[in-house]
Amino acid sequence: MEFSHLPSDYFVTSTQFTKTTYRDVYPAIDPESDPLNQKGRVVLITGASHGIGRHAIAKAFAKAAARAIILVGRDGAGLREAATELHDIDPDVEIRIEEVNICEQGSVTAMFDRVGKEYGAVDVLVNNAGSGESPLPLRDVDPASFWYNFEVMVKGTFLVTQQFLQLNGQEKKAIIITVASAAALNATPGLSSYSLSKLVQIQFQRFVTAENPNIAAVSLHPGIVMTRMTPPAFAPFTKDTFELVGGAAVWLASKQADFMNGRYFSVNWSVDEILQRKDEIMSQGLLQIGLQGKFGADQFIA
Repeated sequence: MEFSHLPSDYFVTSTQFTKTTYRDVYPAIDPESDPLNQKGRVVLITGASHGIGRHAIAKAFAKAAARAIILVGRDGAGLREAATELHDIDPDVEIRIEEVNICEQGSVTAMFDRVGKEYGAVDVLVNNAGSGESPLPLRDVDPASFWYNFEVMVKGTFLVTQQFLQLNGQEKKAIIITVASAAALNATPGLSSYSLSKLVQIQFQRFVTAENPNIAAVSLHPGIVMTRMTPPAFAPFTKDTFELVGGAAVWLASKQADFMNGRYFSVNWSVDEILQRKDEIMSQGLLQIGLQGKFGADQFIA
């Protein structure tokens, strides 16, 4: 992958949907603002031991005064460090650590059994766990490395989401935010495994909403943030902040974003403009994956 010839805002402008774009948090997505308050809510975040899950999303929900935040990941030390950071933000937020591999069905089931006994239900699920394996062309990549992204981001997302749905039942209103990627929308050489698994994640949310009217599900593109998973080729573009990502996630969990159910949202887009275009987005089926073209038999009738 070679992007050195591109301007640092290329991945913002090339997928721009609103006139105004952002790379840092702004008032409309301030997690400490009253409209975004998460008081009383139980939030479960996967991939919470490092990166976006820990430094962006978990901290934002703590600032938004969630009742409890459940941190899920494989790195116990990282989870404990994250818990300390959240306690420093708001000592009143209950923090629970679950050292779990989300690719293992039995472990995920057992975790939700524990969570169910403690909290009864989970209000917000953030599917954040990810992998950046196999940045190689299809002809060169090791099959096991290629498939690992699907194990984490497809199978893992499925297992956690299924247990979330079973725990909450068919009546309780709840929301799923899945951290996807704009990479799903393009065929970038060397990113086939990552991009395809992210594409599945985006479409997966539409099945969730179609089958569960009480559940809202939305995909979140986190921009380009510098984490340990960021490929070196993308380093010059890492201008987005953790605070931007966290604020966007909390906004998606608020009532303001109800109409984004089943849709895709980028942290770089202006929430204010998205709200102004609400009717257009809903009536025209925008921000959803689809096949371009004119379809239907009526077009061939003289």
